[in-house]
Amino acid sequence: MKEERYYLVLNDDEQSLLIRSLNDERTAQLKNGKAVDSIDELIVKVGKAPLKKIKVLERSDCCAR
Repeated sequence: MKEERYYLVLNDDEQSLLIRSLNDERTAQLKNGKAVDSIDELIVKVGKAPLKKIKVLERSDCCAR
């Protein structure tokens, strides 16, 4: 069975905010003596995510069904 993948479209500010939030959570987990391996992996994935130019089309409320 194929693994499901999720794609996020983030601008530079959003990516930076996500990494800072993950780092804050990592710090909180360390203070509580909990494992942070999964958070570390996620920070690396977000930081090294490939840049791909795409066109995002947005529907206005009048056209939504």
